[in-house]
Amino acid sequence: MTGIAMKIVYEEQFRIQLKAILRFIARDNAYAAMAFRDGLKARIECVPEHPEACRKSYYFEDDSIRDMVFVGYTIIYRIAPKEIRLLDIFKWQERQVLTPDS
Repeated sequence: MTGIAMKIVYEEQFRIQLKAILRFIARDNAYAAMAFRDGLKARIECVPEHPEACRKSYYFEDDSIRDMVFVGYTIIYRIAPKEIRLLDIFKWQERQVLTPDS
């Protein structure tokens, strides 16, 4: 554990995307949507204990930005001194990876 109580901040982009994902899952199975939400929340709540456990982002060159993979989705978050900022969530297939030429 870091010894510092880190706050989790949900950015607007993350909230919008998560709602859309949950609505999509719920169209087929409301219980699966709730299980996804609950599992993701539990995983996110562990991040402040070991914020650098997830890989450096494939999508950003900033070392403070990390990619957490959860059930086929990538959660982008930024590590700040006193908080974890959840920036976005998406299916990894729908996003391009940074390359030296991009």
